[in-house]
Amino acid sequence: MRIRNAFPVFGLMATLALAGCSTNSDRASLEDKAAGPTVQTAQIFDDAYGVRTDAGYALPAIPIQRVKPEFRRQIVSYETTERPGTIIVNTRERHLYYILPGGKAMRYGIGVGKQGFAWAGTAYVAWKQEWPTWHPPKEMAVRKPDIAKYVEDGMGPGLTNPLGARAMYLFNEKGQDTLFRLHGTPEWASIGTAASSGCIRLMNQDVIDLYSRVRPGKATKVIVIQ
Repeated sequence: MRIRNAFPVFGLMATLALAGCSTNSDRASLEDKAAGPTVQTAQIFDDAYGVRTDAGYALPAIPIQRVKPEFRRQIVSYETTERPGTIIVNTRERHLYYILPGGKAMRYGIGVGKQGFAWAGTAYVAWKQEWPTWHPPKEMAVRKPDIAKYVEDGMGPGLTNPLGARAMYLFNEKGQDTLFRLHGTPEWASIGTAASSGCIRLMNQDVIDLYSRVRPGKATKVIVIQ
């Protein structure tokens, strides 16, 4: 049976929040020290990318040996003053860090679209959804007329959905949608690259892992740096 998971408090906002990533002119100046140096890999999870069934969908295995080691899920040493549970996205180096206790972080490889470079700052995960519906922005539909039909009605969840197996929606301190998403992707080969569109994408097996760690709410701080 397919499972849906959305937080009711944002139910009335779902149509807008499910829209595809869009550019946003809001930018913030963040100190480089927020990035924190990676010192040493403590554990790498090469065995986490096999075939798996999730909510009735059969996710194919990822040929992980074809993904550069630096973009595979791993626990690394990470120096930061941010508390555990914080997410730090470094778009320049194509890494997302989920801060763990004891000076460690779970590091994931990411792909960054043009929209992913359009916003930097501090936000929080307002809500999250399993197997989300994709609503591409109108600007994308102009460039790609074949997806125009999805702008209003959306593309239903599935293995080819550009948002992948999970999506997390970032809002700013004023409770406004940043239009910035952390989401999965079926295009594992795009990890570590600058894709043509989209926000921050992770391999589906990785976004499922990150999703399981994240609790929506203002306590889940997300820092996006460039």
